[in-house]
Amino acid sequence: MKKDFQIWHREKSGIHAEKERPFFREGEVWFAALGVNIGFEQDGSGSEHLRPVVIIRKFNNEIFWAIPLTRTLKNAPFYFSFELNGEQSTAILSQVRLVDAKRLFYQTGTVQAEDMAEMKKRLKALLP
Repeated sequence: MKKDFQIWHREKSGIHAEKERPFFREGEVWFAALGVNIGFEQDGSGSEHLRPVVIIRKFNNEIFWAIPLTRTLKNAPFYFSFELNGEQSTAILSQVRLVDAKRLFYQTGTVQAEDMAEMKKRLKALLP
């Protein structure tokens, strides 16, 4: 699939220059403008290039670690499936990344405390 990096670059420039940072907390799931990325890195979709992410670690009011989500169920060490808003969702643990809060558009849910604890445990197990 051909990716249009130029369109995303223009949109990203607008987000950087004009968007306010919303208030957010660890464990929340937001749609974030992840954009168009290289190779197997997770992309956003639609005209705003949005993808759901779970906020795994908040460092301050500006940046956090996010894990992109997918509806595809996977049973492998790099994935963690859980229920979100009555549906199955899967965190792609290998795609954890630092994200600026300007990329956040709207909150869509919150991960249950037990699931957050297990997700963090699985993420830590991937670290060398």
